Amino acid sequence: MLGFASYYGDHMVLQKEPAGAVVWGYGELGAAVTVALSGDGGLIVMKKMARVKGPSGTWTIVLDPMDQGGPYALTAGQGSENVTLRDIYFGDVWLCSGQSNMAMTVLQIANASRELAAAAHYPYVRIFAAAPARSDVELEDLERIDLPWSIPTAENLGHGNFTYFSAVCWLLGRYLYEALRYPVGLVEAAWGGTPIEAWSSPRALRACGLPEDAESIPPHQYLSGPQTPSVLWNAMIHPLLNMTLRGVAWYQGEANAFLHTDRYNCTFPALIADWRQAFHAGSAGQTEPLLPFGFVQLSTYRRQSPDDSFARLRWHQTADLGVVPNTRMPGTFMAVAMDLCDERSPYGSIHPRDKQNVAHRLHLGARAVAYGEKDLVFQGPYPTRAVLEVSRGLLNVTYSQELVCRQRDTRAFEVCCSSQPSPCGWLPAPVVAVESRTVTLALAGCGTLVLGLRYAWAEWPCEYESCALYNGRGLPAPPFLLDALPVGETPGSSETAGGRELLLLPGSWFSRGI
Repeated sequence: MLGFASYYGDHMVLQKEPAGAVVWGYGELGAAVTVALSGDGGLIVMKKMARVKGPSGTWTIVLDPMDQGGPYALTAGQGSENVTLRDIYFGDVWLCSGQSNMAMTVLQIANASRELAAAAHYPYVRIFAAAPARSDVELEDLERIDLPWSIPTAENLGHGNFTYFSAVCWLLGRYLYEALRYPVGLVEAAWGGTPIEAWSSPRALRACGLPEDAESIPPHQYLSGPQTPSVLWNAMIHPLLNMTLRGVAWYQGEANAFLHTDRYNCTFPALIADWRQAFHAGSAGQTEPLLPFGFVQLSTYRRQSPDDSFARLRWHQTADLGVVPNTRMPGTFMAVAMDLCDERSPYGSIHPRDKQNVAHRLHLGARAVAYGEKDLVFQGPYPTRAVLEVSRGLLNVTYSQELVCRQRDTRAFEVCCSSQPSPCGWLPAPVVAVESRTVTLALAGCGTLVLGLRYAWAEWPCEYESCALYNGRGLPAPPFLLDALPVGETPGSSETAGGRELLLLPGSWFSRGI
């Protein structure tokens, strides 16, 4: 039976140049399938032929790279049989995946009615949603689809709670369309309450020394979705590998604040590297090897939680380096969301309704990292150096950007001043002054020994849009955990003019037992 694979259809967006879009489907074993792309007036602009191969009787072709635009028709022919897809555009295709904060629909977010009404203004942002599915083996095609390729409407953007269509995905696509002014295709594959292990291939799990069998993860009370290793990779990601993509957006991690938290600094970079390799190979080299990969750093959950698992997970989302892209996570970008808390969310405080800021921050990263937009500020300020004024008991921390102080929170900054490296005694370091790019902290009770510095290290670090530090564009300074080492001196040596320079290095997590 001649046909296209499940995720090709009327109204779809295929990846534009410089890549060639991969198209595949089913046919009679051994038969020749001709695929023709024709313009609005029926004029054929491209013709390709492929043989149907076993064992599952599939054919695959790579279209020549096409400029953005449309509409086109795509026809597959085998003997006297023909199947035609219409209203096809070429543009950029983004895959959106993760757990419930990615699955939250436009119906559920702040200003939902206004966002749903705006759908009519974006007919060239096309949407597709895979249905939640699990499998113990890698599938070639999707088993079920929640939303076939569609032009956005209030109905299909707000189908229901945690169904389709993803608000973060939609808003990201919309903001990108406003910047790019050409078609954008959005593919949602998300499932709430799922750990990263379920989205990881066995190969990625092996890279982190994690077992690949179902028994390796005991069922966890907080997690509502499948937890078995690789079952979502098998059913929801592996089938998409032949698709030519422009980028990935990922919102996941809450589940791993309760499960294998301190493995995330391996499992997340491993998933990114593995998906890149798999999408590149599956698309016959058309999806670029360093596929841009954006993600949302965890927001908030419980206000007075004594647990620091959310803080640790946020840090691990950056591979313990604080900002991205970095050497362990090249080609990535991150939206900080710890200041977008929503205690009164009807869906629970773990599901904040402000997805506009999340998507705005994410799209800035996409423009800078994926599209190479020069001089675009896409992340908040980060520390570059620190000077200890021993005699005055002050620590001057210099940042990478001009600072805006929104809140003089006494607990925003903490210093580690134990004489023993483990466990660390963290003490508040109140903000004394904020000037241009420098924050001055008081080191009450710390003396001359500063071993570490951390910022916003809490599950609920601040009130809505009111963390301590931002840049002039309203982007929050990300949380961090840094070791402080004297530069070229021993800790007890004399103070140089202006204070003792401290070298700030990413925090050595396990050595300090924090």
